[in-house]
Amino acid sequence: MDSCSSKKPITLCLGIFLFLFLVGMAYAQLSSNFYSSSCPKLFPIIRAEIDYIVSKDKRMVASLLRLHFHDCFVNGCDASILLDDTETFNGEKTAPPNFNSLRGYDLIDTIKLQVETLCPGVVSCADILAIVARDAVVSVGGPSWSVELGRRDSTTANFSAPSTDIPAPDMNLSALTAAFAKKGFTFKEMVALTGSHTIGQARCLTFQTRINNEPNIDSQFAASLRANCSSNGDLNILFPLDTTTPMAFDNAYFKNLQSQKGLLHSDQQLFSGGYADRFVNTYSSNSTTFFSDFASAMVKMGNLNPLTGTSGEIRTNCRKINAHYVYELVCSI
Repeated sequence: MDSCSSKKPITLCLGIFLFLFLVGMAYAQLSSNFYSSSCPKLFPIIRAEIDYIVSKDKRMVASLLRLHFHDCFVNGCDASILLDDTETFNGEKTAPPNFNSLRGYDLIDTIKLQVETLCPGVVSCADILAIVARDAVVSVGGPSWSVELGRRDSTTANFSAPSTDIPAPDMNLSALTAAFAKKGFTFKEMVALTGSHTIGQARCLTFQTRINNEPNIDSQFAASLRANCSSNGDLNILFPLDTTTPMAFDNAYFKNLQSQKGLLHSDQQLFSGGYADRFVNTYSSNSTTFFSDFASAMVKMGNLNPLTGTSGEIRTNCRKINAHYVYELVCSI
């Protein structure tokens, strides 16, 4: 007889499920040493792969950091951003803020495959995203921080949420403040996290209005951008968010804002005669303070509504949910 084919076994299965659920909830907090016993070589494996990736393409640093950010700002840090669309499922990859904007999925696949070979069914894709973001920043001179682990992967995604939850490049200061406050971040944390624009690039399409119409932009800076970003040209051409040191994680981004050389409208809003000016001035003159505040904000971001305990699953393939369900696993005990 099948173990779940009668009322009594079903009751037993449900009882076991409830017990495991309560145990999981009791130990739901994240921990920096979560995999110390179950996958002790996790950090060296990921760090080696990131060092190799960055040696081939430093642009990938910003891309991997952005993947983690776009994941956490939609339903929490649950690796929902990595799920591919299917015939019956619309994930987040094709949502407007993400489509033709995010990249690095294949690199996460490569890292996940290595981790699965060493520690099968142990490490979540959500945790891999968090570690990768930290190691990518460190690889180009940025700060390190203790990555808290123990997240589990979602079995769903939210196609509509990125359009409402991901801050847009045309936002003014009040809208940016509201977008970050919605996720529990203070004003200072918002400025620190936006400092990640010290690396990365943006398409002409995202700042065309700024270079043609806004007065709070250095005239020579605007003219040089217009020369390569005309409305009749290719609006997908990429330009660095930090034109001073585009491949290094430093505080030059804030110095550029002081000189009215913020590439995006949302960038320059951080230094536009408002309350954010004080933090820009601090970070532009003290990189140590910026690094410290950025690291703290990243730890906080990594704790946005993670799935823990028995919630979600540990995906074998980051692009799709596992074929089985928790109920089936419990009933096989």
